[in-house]
Order: sequence, then C-alpha cells, then structure tokens
Amino acid sequence: MEISSSSNVITISGNIKSVGDYQAIKSTVDALSTTYKSIAINIVDSLSITSSVIGYLNKLVLKDNIDIRLYVGNEQLLQLLDDLSLISTFKAQRGLR
Repeated sequence: MEISSSSNVITISGNIKSVGDYQAIKSTVDALSTTYKSIAINIVDSLSITSSVIGYLNKLVLKDNIDIRLYVGNEQLLQLLDDLSLISTFKAQRGLR
C-alpha cells in the first residue's frame, strides 16, 4: 500500500490489509484532521478495508465530527461498504476525486 496527501485529500493505492497500513492511514489522517474538518480519501484500487480502518474512520465521523468522504475505485469495496451500511456515514461514492 502507498499513501500520499495534498491539502485535505489523501490518496491510497494498493490493498489495505495490514496493521502497518492502518497505522500509516491513521497517522496521515491524524495530521490532516488537526487542520481540516473535511477530508477526502481516494481509495484507488483496494479490494477491501480492514476493520481497524473502518473503526477509526467511524470514530472520526461520529465522535470527532470530521467530514470524511471516500472516493472508491473498486466496485467490490464499494459493495462491501454498502453491505456494512457505511455508504452514508463515509459519504462513499464510486470514482476518484
């Protein structure tokens, strides 16, 4: 997995699958959330997302009032978010920003 950020947009390529991936995402989002209250996350091609990342993003939205918007490149991941009823929570949509 590779992660990069520019202003309030984070781009993640590769599969999100390990604890290290979670830690990289968390540290990147933590750094941006001190400055921005709205963060866009482009998940370019990951097939899935770990439960720790889902839990962390959920906490940001529900507890910290950070506006998270997921832009998902993989239809399978978008379907997973829909199955978990997270589309509206993360304002998830198909395509990249």
